[in-house]
Amino acid sequence: MRTITGSRKLSVGLSLRDKLMLTVIYLILIATAVVVLYPVIWVILGSLNPGDTISSTTYLPEKLTFSHYINLFVEKDYLLWYKNTLFIAVMNMIIATILVVTAAYAFSRFRFPGRKQGLMVMLVLQMFPSFMGMIAIYILLLQMNLLDNHWGLILVYAGGSIPFGAWLVKGYFDGLPRSLEEAAKIDGASHTAIFFRIMIPLSVPMLTFIAVSNFIGPWMDFIFARLVLRSNDNKTLAIGLFEMVTGRANNEFTTFAAGAVLVAIPITILFLFLQKYIIEGLKAGANKG
Repeated sequence: MRTITGSRKLSVGLSLRDKLMLTVIYLILIATAVVVLYPVIWVILGSLNPGDTISSTTYLPEKLTFSHYINLFVEKDYLLWYKNTLFIAVMNMIIATILVVTAAYAFSRFRFPGRKQGLMVMLVLQMFPSFMGMIAIYILLLQMNLLDNHWGLILVYAGGSIPFGAWLVKGYFDGLPRSLEEAAKIDGASHTAIFFRIMIPLSVPMLTFIAVSNFIGPWMDFIFARLVLRSNDNKTLAIGLFEMVTGRANNEFTTFAAGAVLVAIPITILFLFLQKYIIEGLKAGANKG
């Protein structure tokens, strides 16, 4: 009887502790959601606020207007900026993903002179911030006549994504069983067939994570785009929005907020539809890297 009573008390104690821990976790999650969502809601409401000021005397403005969204397409070259940025992001996603995956496959499955040195160089390159090479990249693009050119941005973005991406995807490839490739080789499959028919289908979560990361990277990059692009026809979203709120004469904060809201739409859609693959890719890279 004492044993049964003691076990019941223990189970009740554990249950209460679990409930307490669960309550604490939920409180932390709610607080985190409030901290994250409050600025987003504030910017959305600010974009609907009449006038040029983003702040309001009340949390919910008395009058809501969509005129700032309309002005972006009527009075500004927002559609052109959007087109330029989308082109850069999509092309960088395609080129960078191809370069990263092929490099990772070569380092993972082949043994060649300079392999270890190449991996070490890529590892060391990740330790330095990208802006340290801005001057050298600028001079290189100048000599190649790629200044004020979208392809100059794309090539630099794609090349800069190789070190980290190749290390990450290589770790994933290393975790895939080699028996599948050996069986395919016995059946007469070439390395190209193995890569496209076996490795790529098994690596969809990781490839999705790499592709989305390389899409997001240049989407709102400002520093390097500002350095390379000069003409109005080649401006990106980051440059165009920044110029709305810089200088004494530029105080279109509500239009800036409206543009920022529209900028977030593609990224939000990508995460909503691909979050399953992104999470799987992150877990795979952590477990097999």
